[in-house]
Amino acid sequence: MTVNYWWLALAIGCEVIATTALKASDGMQHWRPGVLVVLGYCCAFYALGLALRTIPIGVAYAIWSGVGIVMVSVIGYFLFRQALTMTQCLGIGMIAAGVIVLQSSDF
Repeated sequence: MTVNYWWLALAIGCEVIATTALKASDGMQHWRPGVLVVLGYCCAFYALGLALRTIPIGVAYAIWSGVGIVMVSVIGYFLFRQALTMTQCLGIGMIAAGVIVLQSSDF
């Protein structure tokens, strides 16, 4: 795994934290999570920009958004008690499978 994939992983982590904080901010009504939203997205886009030095944009964005969707869905389920239907779980599973295919084709 090249250093640029570590930047992509950092971008994903920051984006997931920022998105989770966005939910916790209740429409930016609470300033503490709101600050985390802004800082998290700034860090996420900076790290994504560094990852794009060598990772093709379509692959990087697909992995970034796909992993983010799966992680935020799991966090929403456990942290915010948001229900997921079987159909939604199937769709999220298909996204995860797509990310795995993308990752395995790059090595």
